[in-house]
Amino acid sequence: MAGGALMRLRGMVRKETLQILRDPSSIAIAFVLPVVLLFLFGYGVSLDSYHVPVGLVIESPDAATTSFAGAMRQSEYFAPVDYRDIREAESDLAAHRILGIVWLRQDFERRLLAGDGGAIAVRVHGVDANQARILEGYVQGAWQHWLTAHLGAGSSGVQLEPRVWFNAALISRHFLVPGLIAIIMTLIGSLLTAMVVAREWDRGTAEAMMVTPLRIAEMMAGKLIPYFVLGMGGLLFTVVLAVWLFEVPLRGSLWLLLVSGALFMLVALGMGLLISIAAKNQFVAGQIAIVVTFLPAFILSGFLFEIRAMPEPIRIITHLVPARYFVAILQSLFLAGDIWSVVLPNLGALALMAFVLFVLIRRRAHKRLA
Repeated sequence: MAGGALMRLRGMVRKETLQILRDPSSIAIAFVLPVVLLFLFGYGVSLDSYHVPVGLVIESPDAATTSFAGAMRQSEYFAPVDYRDIREAESDLAAHRILGIVWLRQDFERRLLAGDGGAIAVRVHGVDANQARILEGYVQGAWQHWLTAHLGAGSSGVQLEPRVWFNAALISRHFLVPGLIAIIMTLIGSLLTAMVVAREWDRGTAEAMMVTPLRIAEMMAGKLIPYFVLGMGGLLFTVVLAVWLFEVPLRGSLWLLLVSGALFMLVALGMGLLISIAAKNQFVAGQIAIVVTFLPAFILSGFLFEIRAMPEPIRIITHLVPARYFVAILQSLFLAGDIWSVVLPNLGALALMAFVLFVLIRRRAHKRLA
């Protein structure tokens, strides 16, 4: 009995493996698509801004204004444009020729020493709110750094020494690329397996499979195993690219990354297989997989948009998105290390999701035509 089950399972795995090898699109989704997405997001998408055109208005030049202007010109974040009149700078800001104004007013050094907050004014172009916040943060950072250097420790003897943990260089690529691995695995797992049962109905082979000795559990396992192996291969491939090509540090354990990836791959495969069982049409299954798995993973996982900045009802919905938990694990393993207080709760959530999905698959999958 056990030998017959193993033989049937092996035959089903071989059938699906041959199907993958004969279909170039499956290989492309597993190995070519990750390269395309990594290049697009690794090089084309950045949350950093460099050489931002900023108007620098100096009403009464002196040693202090010259020092601050020199600090801004030496920074890679700014491309200062000099103005003598604030109205001219405001005109260029309205025309979007510059993205912000740093206005050093008359008697700058006297006001600075007197603690007058009006010594400097900053205006940013707020049409792009995200860019405006980034630029505002850059100017504030440059101002605080210059103040510390120019005024020294001050009478209190306290010196500001900022430290950034886990991503000290503040490179957004190191934050984006690990999260992108979750998006890629969602595509590999759910999109490919969303077709496996629907394909049998489209090709008219489902009826033939119904009359074989295959049990439904053997059929489902035989369809999932090759795609699980394909997905884990895609995971290793993307991790190698992230570390070698994009120089993202992997501070956590590789074995923990593989265990987490395997569990998330089971969840993604489960979602895709459940869609395939329900849809019975490849086109419909593919569309449902994109809407139900890929888009929520892209928007609601914390990969690109901060979950804590979302409205409360949306934050509640994000708990139903498996990629949310895997993104948190990936970002911790890559940038911080084996932080068990982060990894274990998220692994538990993924394990629960995998259990629920495979229970639903067992109830929905049956060997009958209707």
